[in-house]
Amino acid sequence: MIVYYIIAIAVILLDQWTKWLVVTNMNIGQSIPMIEDFLYLTSHRNQGAAWGILQGQMWFFYIITVVVIGFVIYYLHQYGKESRFVGVALALILSGAIGNFIDRVFRKEVVDFVNTYIFSYNFPIFNVADSALVVGVIFVMIATFVDERKKKGSLET
Repeated sequence: MIVYYIIAIAVILLDQWTKWLVVTNMNIGQSIPMIEDFLYLTSHRNQGAAWGILQGQMWFFYIITVVVIGFVIYYLHQYGKESRFVGVALALILSGAIGNFIDRVFRKEVVDFVNTYIFSYNFPIFNVADSALVVGVIFVMIATFVDERKKKGSLET
């Protein structure tokens, strides 16, 4: 179990370090091309959730995040022992939730900086915590799908 918390702490530290680098070295709105027409380092702030929804609703985010963290820790202890894949997925979700929670508590906004263009679509700017959340959720979905397939397979035999 401890390995999942080590993963979460490592991702939180990476998230906070990268955000600190952006805050201390870039002006808001400043953009540095990494791969022209595809990937930019852009200093951006977000007082809402994904894609800027629910701007300025900090108390809502505080409450929801604490509830989510509680559920994730509970499920980590329930299912992390059974499946390393699920344990890692939940550790990523936990780290993403905590990483953005730290920003909301101490900065009153979330620092975003990864700016990608997929073909001509300017994808919403995100950060390491957002990435951890998305990858963790995808992993949980994969684990759920695989588990359901196994259950159906065992019912058919």
